Amino acid sequence: MVSLSPSLTHLPVTEWKSPKLPDWKRQTPPRKVVAYYGLKTPPYKLDALEPYMSKRTLEMHWGEHHRGYVDGLNKQLEKSDLLYGYTMDELVKVTYNNGNPLPEFNNAAQVWNHDFFWESMQPGGGDMPRFGLLDQIEKDFGSFSNFRENFIEAALTLFGSGWVWLALKREERRLEVMKTSNAINPLVWDDIPIISLDMWEVSLVYLFLFVANWL
Repeated sequence: MVSLSPSLTHLPVTEWKSPKLPDWKRQTPPRKVVAYYGLKTPPYKLDALEPYMSKRTLEMHWGEHHRGYVDGLNKQLEKSDLLYGYTMDELVKVTYNNGNPLPEFNNAAQVWNHDFFWESMQPGGGDMPRFGLLDQIEKDFGSFSNFRENFIEAALTLFGSGWVWLALKREERRLEVMKTSNAINPLVWDDIPIISLDMWEVSLVYLFLFVANWL
């Protein structure tokens, strides 16, 4: 079974605030952007998630599809320096544009989503979450088993392409299982993602086995 990464067993600090982003209007002439976003390597070997995710699946999902989002984003950024210099978190929020996404949003969000997806898993797991995260799950869902059932049901009932998340609702200070369409993630509402599951078409090749065994 694939487990949560140890870094995710504590709830994030909830006092963090979204950065204040500068005005959209460009004040200086365009300049050539010489640094772009790179493709992050998963923090484990590509066969480390077998049998739940095969090496070939990870090679395709990370090496082809994830890379495609990175390349697509960088090509978009070549056309203008307007979005140059943001962290990936900031870029997702800025390009979401309060629910009126800019052309760069889909690629930016999918790069972030996949970076987070790989980081939220580790091989050889199966342990229960610990400490604050487990306490919060039991508080908000009644038990870990209830959370697991809710998460799996959300994954199997998501209509179309998208993602399933366990996220901390910042203002309510509670955990929630979320279904999001396409590239949207909890960052756009200033919530805090804890774990995610990719439900795009490319993921359906391992969906049945993976969902049933991941949690």
